[in-house]
Amino acid sequence: MKALVFAAGLGERMRPLTDTTPKPLLEAGGRTLVAWHLEKLAAAGVRDVVLNTSWLAPQFPATLGDGSRWGLRLHYAFEGDIPLETGGGMLHALPLLGDAPFLAVNGDIWCDLDFAALPREPEGAAHLVLVDNPTHHPQGDFSLDDEGRVHGHGGPRLTFAGIGIYRPSLLQDWRATIGDMPGAGDDPPRFKLAPLLRAAMDRNAVTGQHHRGRWTDVGTPARLEALARELKQPPDAGRTS
Repeated sequence: MKALVFAAGLGERMRPLTDTTPKPLLEAGGRTLVAWHLEKLAAAGVRDVVLNTSWLAPQFPATLGDGSRWGLRLHYAFEGDIPLETGGGMLHALPLLGDAPFLAVNGDIWCDLDFAALPREPEGAAHLVLVDNPTHHPQGDFSLDDEGRVHGHGGPRLTFAGIGIYRPSLLQDWRATIGDMPGAGDDPPRFKLAPLLRAAMDRNAVTGQHHRGRWTDVGTPARLEALARELKQPPDAGRTS
């Protein structure tokens, strides 16, 4: 299996930290955020990883190299000065990802999920990892039924963790789903992945799992500081027998 790491964001909520450093290259616990992912991907048997880049793009190969230190082959998909969003970025990376199902993970999250525990391919179009709603996103994103199907409506709702297994066919009819939304007519096109996922959910073609472990959306400097403090502690710190 190959993997895609979304690393093209502008990091606007993380300024001034991201004025000079792309968000996935910020450090917590002695590693860059993206290095945590690369270690886990290598441990799960992934060998080829695509990073889509935009803001301060040259820093990624300068910092990460060719991936050989993790036993990986890194491929960089530069999107230009304006990121293509998650859907456009995934579409732009497909020539490097191939025709088989692939794992995709947001470059600005931290999670203790073992990627090897994910299915090698989804039952339908996609398989998503969901987590309990954090305080900054109490409304959640999707619901998960008892049969492991993910729905865009209903409840109780959980938050999408930014980790999933996808079939390239999810993007096959992207234009029909996206319509004339801003960016769809650009070359290359720029659009979000969520409308395609919701359309697949309406076809009952998205499965998921509820991860109850540690997860952080590193969206602000305060959350990055909190994660850094947490990673300095042993996993069982604060627990009582």
